[in-house]
Amino acid sequence: MVAGLVVVPQVAAAPQADWVGPLSTRGRYVVDAQGQRFKLKSGNWHGASGTWTGSGDVNDPANHHAGEKADQMPLGLTRTSMDTIIDGFAELGLNSIRLPFSNQMIHDTTPVTSPVDQHLRGRTPLQVYDAVVQRLTERGFAVILNNHTTTSRWCCGVDGNERWNTSQTVQQWENDWLFMARRYASNKRVVGVDLYNEVRRTVWDDPNWGWGNQHDWQRASQLLGDRILTEASKDLLIIVEGINWTGIPVDGFPHGRPTLEPARNLSHTLIDSGKLVYSAHFYGYTGPNHTGATGVGETSDPRYQDLSPEQLREVLYRQAFFVAAESGKHFTAPVWISEFGVGGRGNNDPKSRAWFERFVDYLVETDADFAYWPLVGFHTNKQGNGWGLLHWDAAGRRIGLHDGDDWRAAAWNRLVNAPAKPAVSAKRWSMLTLDHGDFQQSRTVRNDWDSGARKAVCPDGQWLIGLSHTGNRGLCTESAVATGHQVIRDETYVDMDWASGYTKLQCPADHHVVGYSVRGAAVSSVLCGRSPRALGKTGRTVWFDRQDNRASSGGGEFAHGHYKGQCADDEYIAGVAYTGRIGSSRTPDALLCRRTVTS
Repeated sequence: MVAGLVVVPQVAAAPQADWVGPLSTRGRYVVDAQGQRFKLKSGNWHGASGTWTGSGDVNDPANHHAGEKADQMPLGLTRTSMDTIIDGFAELGLNSIRLPFSNQMIHDTTPVTSPVDQHLRGRTPLQVYDAVVQRLTERGFAVILNNHTTTSRWCCGVDGNERWNTSQTVQQWENDWLFMARRYASNKRVVGVDLYNEVRRTVWDDPNWGWGNQHDWQRASQLLGDRILTEASKDLLIIVEGINWTGIPVDGFPHGRPTLEPARNLSHTLIDSGKLVYSAHFYGYTGPNHTGATGVGETSDPRYQDLSPEQLREVLYRQAFFVAAESGKHFTAPVWISEFGVGGRGNNDPKSRAWFERFVDYLVETDADFAYWPLVGFHTNKQGNGWGLLHWDAAGRRIGLHDGDDWRAAAWNRLVNAPAKPAVSAKRWSMLTLDHGDFQQSRTVRNDWDSGARKAVCPDGQWLIGLSHTGNRGLCTESAVATGHQVIRDETYVDMDWASGYTKLQCPADHHVVGYSVRGAAVSSVLCGRSPRALGKTGRTVWFDRQDNRASSGGGEFAHGHYKGQCADDEYIAGVAYTGRIGSSRTPDALLCRRTVTS
């Protein structure tokens, strides 16, 4: 045995291996099927996403990142057995694996011949991926599928993998995801789908969040998330990473890393509440306005590792961690730091080492879900790029994080052994938007109940609690599931003049507003849901045509830049009023808010 190498224990189980899938969310926490906290203590097992650098012979290891040629399989399978690698993951204290793949890998039918495991030889890359998924989940790990790249090559420059639709159509991207989600739908330990990795600028175009065009990442991920939940598997977590880069990385030109900041004003509302997880990546050599490049593409902006501890905390919170830290908002969700990492052996750079220590401390302090990048690497006589936590040489000999000469071990142990807070009950709040078309987030209401109008409906088990005067935004919160629905277009059910001189769309008794429709900016109708229990009849009028009028701060800023009306937490919306007189655009002006309990 080579000095310093460890003996790998036999078939160790994953920590928390008795957990029950599927997973869902409760406020900022991921929970299992029994409602218990399932903190994602994850790592990235890359390789099936591609390691080729994009130039030279693809069969030459020298043309693969760090010489680590994966053959479109999870890295390391050409050097040791699958179970040996998974044993290492268990030793590290992980309970979940982010498993990247490329769209090219899915469709490649060329058999692989290089795995150490005889039973993997002759299989296609996808069949090897299948076997890895099966074995990981048999061993107790949760698996999150990650569409890392489109073409099988190393990420992440201007390489044709910048957006979900850069090297393929949106239809192909969606079809591939539906194929993958259905492929593992019966395996309840395949818990999530990470829709696309590090969405960023091409040479000419930026991705955006909410513009409604072909570069709109917020809308594309929203639509695909709903398709996966309705057409493939309702059990999966839908994981949406923030935007990784926009602008031209040249001093004097706008550029930066938006990450999850846009979600503060425009979040996702999936058709199934409790399935959304947001994601972000942080590396010390990059920065809030620094690509991480040296030489060409490098700017004078600070890298994360250049920031003071106070500056780093402020930036991390602003870019991502606010999503989990601020409870009771429309954007509140778990935040999974699905990539972070640093070089280990041979790394004598004090800045990168200090950054990693500070970043780990922040992950511990915030009780964050995480996934280290990468888990597996290659070494030759203990030499290599050093980023992996486990390395194998060509003879299958391993060096690992805990061999005694890796400075990251203490920080890693602090992180993976940090106590996880139990999940607590959290009221759900959801945003509705009609910016670019219908937004019917109910499984039971998907029909064209107001033909020619754009329609918004709260998720099942929620009712409308707020509206914006302009901008067509709405806010939903939890309620009992409606037992039936009725479209209201006139004043048939008005029982009192609660908005004199205004047209009033009011629900029948014991109904509450769960949706609304517009033509342009004008109110067209409201959709009322029947409550399974009697509702209160006493109420009040809330006017919001000239200023905000919110009886509750719940849900947060759901219509940035617009006046908003919102009923109190113990009220429901029984009606919406508008006017068509000169100077008005028939936009919502007032709400009829009534108590939820009878009196």
